[in-house]
Amino acid sequence: MGYRVDCLQYANWSEKIFRQMRDGNVDAVHVTIAYHENFRETILNVEAWNRWFQAFPDLIFQGFTGDDIRRARETGRTAIFFGFQNPSPIEDDIDLIEVWHRLGARFMQLTYNNQSLLATGCYEDDDAGLTRMGKQAVAEMNRVGMVIDMSHSADRSTLEAIDYSTRPIAITHANPKWWHDALRNKTNEVLCELTTSGGMLGFSMYPHHLNNGSKCKLDDFCQMIAKAADKYGVRALGLGSDLCQDQPDSIVTWMRNGRWTKDVDFGEGSASNAGFPEQPNWFHDNRSFARIEAALPDFGFNKEEVAGIMGDNWLRFYDRSFGPAKK
Repeated sequence: MGYRVDCLQYANWSEKIFRQMRDGNVDAVHVTIAYHENFRETILNVEAWNRWFQAFPDLIFQGFTGDDIRRARETGRTAIFFGFQNPSPIEDDIDLIEVWHRLGARFMQLTYNNQSLLATGCYEDDDAGLTRMGKQAVAEMNRVGMVIDMSHSADRSTLEAIDYSTRPIAITHANPKWWHDALRNKTNEVLCELTTSGGMLGFSMYPHHLNNGSKCKLDDFCQMIAKAADKYGVRALGLGSDLCQDQPDSIVTWMRNGRWTKDVDFGEGSASNAGFPEQPNWFHDNRSFARIEAALPDFGFNKEEVAGIMGDNWLRFYDRSFGPAKK
């Protein structure tokens, strides 16, 4: 069996979920440790993870390189990789990128829906592309080995990040807009540029990103993956479930609104979508990855290709992305 890697979760972490990771043979998970938190607030989240690593060493440990995924498989544990869904943990200090890399951060989104100091989010009316600081941040992330993630970014900003970066970038959790026209999903132009440059796309199982939402069928999801493989190549594809398991609805308000507004956010955060949607019946938690793996061969994928989608492609990307840039 190939490796199993989920390149985005933001669950309400607990021993139950860590044990479900093991029951699901999940070798690695990229976890969100910041949505809107500043540096000090994000440090508190690192402290919480350090306590979980200490409390459950037989289940989880912190990952830093691709080899930690291999070690996770060998020792029957799950490697946990840190990432940010917003650049707020670096505040306005470019040197904090290296500090965070040393603390284990391996992914950073340049935006989370809104305009940031670095780029434009997908909910803004006008996309100005990368800012001056954004270009500097991309260069510094390239240097230290932190992956540029454009999952919540607008199209021009994403295309400029792909063009400006000297290393492949990622969209860790989104789906093609041609499959489901959610604001957060990605255009064919973006996905073509991403994948031809060596970048990775992680397919999301978050219902707002799925065709027919919570009622999306597993066959429809797998057919979408098959079409994407034909368009972009199977080696550029993986999974980024965007699983928000056991989170209270108050957390979704924090995710979408942070502190920037007193109003209910628009789009996915509108009043009609105020809480967490129900997961599709084929994906509830970390034990559900086996259902996707079992279904993919029915859509033309061979054993090696299935293994790639389930995690081997992410492992290859981790191997080349997390260390310093080669001179």
